[in-house]
Amino acid sequence: MSVLELHIVPDPLLRQKAKKVGSLNGSLQRLIDDMIETMHEAHGVGLAANQVGVLQRVIVIQLPEDEEPRVFINPEIVRKEGDREVEEGCLSIPGYRGLVRRSLKVRAKGLDRNGKTVRVNAEELLAQALEHEIDHLNGGLYIDHLVDRDQLWKETLEEPEEPDEMEEEEPERAPVTSGYTG
Repeated sequence: MSVLELHIVPDPLLRQKAKKVGSLNGSLQRLIDDMIETMHEAHGVGLAANQVGVLQRVIVIQLPEDEEPRVFINPEIVRKEGDREVEEGCLSIPGYRGLVRRSLKVRAKGLDRNGKTVRVNAEELLAQALEHEIDHLNGGLYIDHLVDRDQLWKETLEEPEEPDEMEEEEPERAPVTSGYTG
């Protein structure tokens, strides 16, 4: 397996629509393995093939609680329900996050890496991941769904404070961040 180069905005490839996969051959299986490796290396939750320069309808997703990554070939959203605002980021727009509109629930279908039809009813992070990654395959980015332009911000890494040697307080816990990066 190899870590592939991530394509970063403003790369025009990210705005192109990916083509439907016709056959599940050995090169597609290598692409899937490389995409999973790349997603893990970049600490992402999902990845679309065009983010690594391949205009094929393939996405991989691995939620924190998943033991194995999910693979969707020729995925499509067949139903959406509700509306919510959530924080989102993207491996192709590093260092930025934004508040976007996404569905509460989605129903999606596609093929797994063995060519078997997969149908999934998703909510919360999985629904968000499916919408985000399928948007990529259609040439879309999360910034197209911003609540408003002021809802995009640069991520900052806070430096931890040096503890006072005289104080014996309970250590602060890192804040739990929500949102999606794919």
